[in-house]
Amino acid sequence: MERIAVIGAGLMGSGIAQVFAAGGWRVTLQDVRPEALEPALGALRRNLEFLEEHGLGPADGVDAAVARIDTTTELETAAEADFVVECVFEDVALKQEVFRRLDGCCPPDTILATNTSVISITEIASRSRRRGRILGTHFWNPPYLIPLVEVVRAADTEVAVMDSTIALLQKAGKHPVRVEKDVPGFVANRLQHALWREAISIVERGIADAATVDECVRFGFGMRLPVLGPMENADMVGLDLTLAIHDYILPHLEASPEPSPLLRGRVAAGDLGFKTGTGFQRWSPEAAAASREHLLTYLTELLARGAAHRHDDRHHDD
Repeated sequence: MERIAVIGAGLMGSGIAQVFAAGGWRVTLQDVRPEALEPALGALRRNLEFLEEHGLGPADGVDAAVARIDTTTELETAAEADFVVECVFEDVALKQEVFRRLDGCCPPDTILATNTSVISITEIASRSRRRGRILGTHFWNPPYLIPLVEVVRAADTEVAVMDSTIALLQKAGKHPVRVEKDVPGFVANRLQHALWREAISIVERGIADAATVDECVRFGFGMRLPVLGPMENADMVGLDLTLAIHDYILPHLEASPEPSPLLRGRVAAGDLGFKTGTGFQRWSPEAAAASREHLLTYLTELLARGAAHRHDDRHHDD
C-alpha cells in the first residue's frame, strides 16, 4: 500500500496521519472544515518535533514527514488512496454516509477502516456495497505514542483484508491485535471500563476516596500490567486459586448494567473533571496540565527505552 487517506482532521485523525507520514507513506488528510486543516498540520508538526527531541522522530526528519501530507476538503480526492481511515465524529448516520460515499468512489481494492471506539463496525458498514473491504482500526489516544491498534472484523470483513491491515500497521510501527468479533467496546475498552465501573462503585459506597483508588492501581497491580496481563497472571498464580477467589469475591463486585448514580450526579451538577476543575477530585488548571504532561513524558520515555532496547538487541546480534 502506497497511499493512505485519513478522513477527519481532529485529534485522532491528525495523529493517525502523523503515524503514517512519519513511516514514509504519502498521506491525504481530509476534512470538510477547511479551517481545521492548518491547525492539524501545526499540531502534528509539534508532535513530531517533540518526538525528535526524545530520539523518536522520523528517520528523514520532521520537515520531510510533514511534506508527505496533502490536505483537502474533498472526499473524492482522499478516495484515491489504497487504505482509508475514517476519524469523523462518533455519529452512526454520519459514519454510514462517509462509508457509502467512499464505497462509491474508491477503487475496488481500497481497504476502508473506521477508528470508532464504541460503534458497531457492522452497523457502520451496513449502507455500503463492498462490506467485505470494511473493518475497524481502533487507534488509542495519542495514536503516535500508544502502540495498540485493535483490528476489528465486522460481520462481512474478508480475512485477506484483516491480514493486509495488520501487516500495514506492523510496518507502521504499531502493535495491531486481531479482534474476531464485532462487539461493543471491542476488547480494550471493555477491560478498561469494567475497571472504571468498579473504581467508581468503590468511591460511591464510601470504601475509599478517588485518590486512594488511583493509588491502589498505580502502586499495586498497575505496576505489573505492562509485563503481566490478567490471563497470564491467572495462569501464574494457578487457575485453582483464581477460581477460589472468584467464588468468593465476584458476588461482591459491581455488576450494574447502568452507569453509576454518583457519575450521573456529578455530570448533572456540571462537575466534568479537568474541563471544569472538579470531577471526582479537584483540578486547578496547573494540576490538570501537569497530569497531561506527566502522561506524555511517561509514554515517551517508555517508547524511548523500548527503542534503545531494540537497538541494543540488533547491535548484539551483529
